[in-house]
Amino acid sequence: MGQHDGFMKYDRELPNARNPKDRIGDFKEIFEPFPEDKTKTQAARCMDCGVPFCHSGCPLGNIIPEFNEAVYDENWEDAVSILYSTNNFPEFTGRICPAPCEASCVLGINKSPVAIEHIEKTIAEKAHELGLITPNPPEVRTEKKIAVIGSGPAGLAAADQLNKAGHWVTVFERESKIGGLLRYGIPDFKLEKWVVDRRIQIMDDEGIRFKVNAEVGKSINPEMLKEDFDAIVVCTGSTVPRNLPIPGRDLKGIHYAMDFLTLQNKEISGIKCDDKISAEGKNVIVIGGGDTGSDCIGTSHRQGAASVLQLELMPKPQSKRGENDPWPMWPMTLRTSSSHDEGGERKWSTLTKEFVGNDKGELVHIKLVDTEWVNDRGRQQMREIEGTERLIPCELALLAVGFTQPENALLKSLGVTQSKAGTVEAKEYKTSVESIFAAGDARRGQSLVVWAISEGREAAREVDRFLMGSTELPSKNDSFLNLEV
Repeated sequence: MGQHDGFMKYDRELPNARNPKDRIGDFKEIFEPFPEDKTKTQAARCMDCGVPFCHSGCPLGNIIPEFNEAVYDENWEDAVSILYSTNNFPEFTGRICPAPCEASCVLGINKSPVAIEHIEKTIAEKAHELGLITPNPPEVRTEKKIAVIGSGPAGLAAADQLNKAGHWVTVFERESKIGGLLRYGIPDFKLEKWVVDRRIQIMDDEGIRFKVNAEVGKSINPEMLKEDFDAIVVCTGSTVPRNLPIPGRDLKGIHYAMDFLTLQNKEISGIKCDDKISAEGKNVIVIGGGDTGSDCIGTSHRQGAASVLQLELMPKPQSKRGENDPWPMWPMTLRTSSSHDEGGERKWSTLTKEFVGNDKGELVHIKLVDTEWVNDRGRQQMREIEGTERLIPCELALLAVGFTQPENALLKSLGVTQSKAGTVEAKEYKTSVESIFAAGDARRGQSLVVWAISEGREAAREVDRFLMGSTELPSKNDSFLNLEV
């Protein structure tokens, strides 16, 4: 540990966000610069807790106490080495991760947890500033060739690890730019795309080949991949959005959230979109209370929406942990994002019953009703509250109610077996087809970026083992074994 009494002397402090009135005028990241000495102080709050639960709370198994100590000592080279030993892309997770590590921080039992996510981002940016992250291609090549389908966080992590093992890796991306969800699904005000471009350039310089506008099953023949590559890794994500099949669903002005976000991100990157979905001057209702819904709120503010309302079917979460989510479990508490701070309204326990249009087939209202949960013979049942049904003005409805599975066409063209939920069946990342593996949301279902990176890393181990008979690529479990306690 860096300072034995730091957790008692210092309070949690994070970078200030720009004024909401100012930042909704652009799509730049919202946080202001944070002095390095203050980050050192935050690292000093890491306590000698004996058993660092933060380590197991992180899907990557990041060795958090050790890199905190290195930051406190201003030993940036060690901090970078420790962090990158378990996380290929801390510049991403340090910006967009919900930080399950902080939820399991021991200090968080009775105080604010250590600012782990901020420290992680600081290490990543310091690494580039000091020239500690440069292209480092493998010295020896195995001459094995691997195709990675999808360039989101899982695909990039798998490609990075397999390249380090000396294999020739080609990443196939159906869009015109590399990055998947990182590029097209996450708004720039959370992750500016120069951060993605910087990482892609390093990977390219290390020998990874990227092919864009290359959709397997359409422009790329799946049988060709099987013939030309020794292994294939499916990292396409879980991209089929969940629908809301209620009356009026076919009206103009109702869109899936990811379509809305993707078109905005493309426009910012310079891609002209004739079919852009605009919130300008409209009453926007976002249906769904998760991160994607929050991103829609922030984007709607920046597009000049007249009003923004977010609806959540479930009751309003509690403000503190309860008996069902004690530490170190993930707390099922109310979360307020930067987008919520920028304005708009949120409603819970609200059911969307009908989309109402005009004679032109355009959305003009949404019919809502309040709900409550009651005990019915030992089971919780939702019921409508009589007398609460009402119409709310709405010209743009965004469906942010999650994703169900990967797209079927690709999986069928590869011949891999799917689970009942539609995801790829891949025990230990191996699919039903020899030499084809799967990782990320395509395998586990909709999840976090940090889990996708973890999946990509672990799948790379299995691919390497399949090709070479053994593997020296690290596993998350290795970091547990090396942890000093």
